[in-house]
Amino acid sequence: MTIDYRTRLNALQDYLSQNNVDIAMITTPANVFYYTGFNSDPHERFMALIMDNQKKQCILFVPTLDKEIADSESFVKTIVPISDEEDPFAKLKENLQGNIVRFGLEMKTVSMFQHRHLASAFPEAAYDDIQPFINAQRLEKSRSEIVYVQKAVDIIEKVLAEGIKKVKIGMTELELSAELEYLMKKFGAEGPSFSTIVLSGEKAALPHGTPGNRSFQNGDFLLIDMGVVIQDGYCSDITRTFIIGEATDKQKEIYDIVLKSNQAGIHAVKAGVPLKTFDIEARNIIKKSGYGDYFNNRVGHGLGIEVHEEPSIHENNDQTAKKGLLFTIEPGIYIPGYGGVRIEDEVYINEKGVAEILTSFSKDLQIL
Repeated sequence: MTIDYRTRLNALQDYLSQNNVDIAMITTPANVFYYTGFNSDPHERFMALIMDNQKKQCILFVPTLDKEIADSESFVKTIVPISDEEDPFAKLKENLQGNIVRFGLEMKTVSMFQHRHLASAFPEAAYDDIQPFINAQRLEKSRSEIVYVQKAVDIIEKVLAEGIKKVKIGMTELELSAELEYLMKKFGAEGPSFSTIVLSGEKAALPHGTPGNRSFQNGDFLLIDMGVVIQDGYCSDITRTFIIGEATDKQKEIYDIVLKSNQAGIHAVKAGVPLKTFDIEARNIIKKSGYGDYFNNRVGHGLGIEVHEEPSIHENNDQTAKKGLLFTIEPGIYIPGYGGVRIEDEVYINEKGVAEILTSFSKDLQIL
């Protein structure tokens, strides 16, 4: 399935016209990719997709070293290269003639440095935040996008299935993390979509802990949270928790509560209800079991081109769920000094307005 970039760009242009915005400048790599299909991190160099609403045209400014790739990948075919010795803002001004009064920017992305140079190049312009519109546009995932996400999910689940076969007493978190990231590329991913999380024993109580030199011991929790980004530009994100060697009754109890919480959150997913419902339903299971104080983060987040994007699934989000939303459901119990459990799935509200679960890796407690 292919992505319809023309429809995406037309929607942006309609928005600019309705709001009398002359120029939109998009610099976030994920957003440039969303509108053009060109996926690149320019690092410190300047890259921008310009939509000139006065001339009804789009221009993609890229570092010269990315020009060839942009030519082959970008839907927008008017491409202006900028060499390292050139002033990108002078180049921008040179290509944007006319009376520019309103300039649309991603306010969360534009730095003070960029703002200063824009103000110098376009002294008459005022600025509008186009980030909310772009976020809203990206929020609704098409079936074409879900095909790509499913591909990323399939790879990471294959990685997990093979990776846990390598777990043994005495292995370190870093060693397993390295094995998993090797498997990601072996199975066709570009690489991890975020730094792979492998936490054992009491460290599993750290929701976003960092793998280290702790060695696996008998009776340890083993929490693995990871994902991949594929060449098509989409991400996956999954968490499963295991027990190494032998599980205690308390470990089994905690695992069962988190599993029931995960299932309750997913069962609540449908279009037409507040997003907070999914968090509340999952959270209530943990609260009623007496572990409410050990689950103090949101139950999920959106993902797609980026591993964290809209929507945010938390208990105060009154936004109404609608078709096309893709997000995680990932409740957990984290007990300091003891350990923790998280179970994370990816859920899509499909064309029928019901939950479609993209992850399929077993959630039964596995003893490794």
